[in-house]
Amino acid sequence: MTHPLRFGIWAAVHGSRAAHHDPDEPDDATWSRNRALVLEAEALGYDAVLVAQHTINPYDEGRDQLEAWTASAALAALTRRIEIITAIKPGLYHPVVLAKMALQIEHVSEGRFGINLVNAWNRAEFERAGLPFPAHDERYAYGREWIGLVDRLIRGERVTFEGRHFRIKDYQLKPAGTFRARPTIYVGGESEPARDLVADHGDVWFINGQPHDDVAALIADVSRRPAAKGRLRYGLSAFVIARETDAEAQEEHARLLDLSRRDDALRAETRARTDAASVMFAKTDAASSRHVGTNGGTAAGLVGSYDTIADRIQAFHAAGVELFMLQFQPFEREMRLFAREVMPRVGRPGAA
Repeated sequence: MTHPLRFGIWAAVHGSRAAHHDPDEPDDATWSRNRALVLEAEALGYDAVLVAQHTINPYDEGRDQLEAWTASAALAALTRRIEIITAIKPGLYHPVVLAKMALQIEHVSEGRFGINLVNAWNRAEFERAGLPFPAHDERYAYGREWIGLVDRLIRGERVTFEGRHFRIKDYQLKPAGTFRARPTIYVGGESEPARDLVADHGDVWFINGQPHDDVAALIADVSRRPAAKGRLRYGLSAFVIARETDAEAQEEHARLLDLSRRDDALRAETRARTDAASVMFAKTDAASSRHVGTNGGTAAGLVGSYDTIADRIQAFHAAGVELFMLQFQPFEREMRLFAREVMPRVGRPGAA
């Protein structure tokens, strides 16, 4: 079964996604900019916003960084239709505390909230705070126990549990189940532990931007795992450059790629703080000379004419992608252009 096509945006939690020296887009991660961005996205017809979680800016520690969970609570109160998906790194919050926060935002949003479980890759964010940063597979083992507890708690179950990482005695959170069984659980990551985790505990698997055939192969692999059959859905991250012609889009891509080379020193510093076992960075490092954007960016191929991009979106959708989580630059201008020109071409008329 193919699920309805949906479009979301990445919140500007740490500023620009493609290049930090673009004269057309100041590197602005303020609350006021993000509030305006999300409200406009909702008005334009976008279905979701993903609020990535970082405590310090992962690319340049001297720049601003939006706090994900307090910002998401505020967005829940300000919006009326758009889904708010907030990333969480399990090592930063005890499952009881995080589950209570999630239920509160679910209640404020009246059933429009989702948790995006991610495996932390920025060692400095943990180590400088004196928090443990285990090896890659150990973090997934911790995350598996963590999300199993969060899942039960946000359903309103009374939980008693003693495991390797957590001991919980007779805990129940209320209110729960007011609008649905629980908030949606999104899971990111493409390693084998990540695929097992999403098959067992996820509702939606977020895949980093990459070509159609690679995405189709990933979906085929996870969909064969027994626990996923009949319920798992798929999302794809992508950076969009849409123009009237393919040539114009490629010209803009070249401009952003040239600007992004001025960020080479920032990328090197970020890579030095990154877990070497990160599958995302292993892929994006190899493609960084050809693509812009985070989490795969333009590797998904959404660069071209309005018709070209519409055709590629339809092909991804046929392969099983339900939700496209999009990046743009300059964000506001290009977000409007996509809503006006591409959404109607895939049967999703945007707002004026």
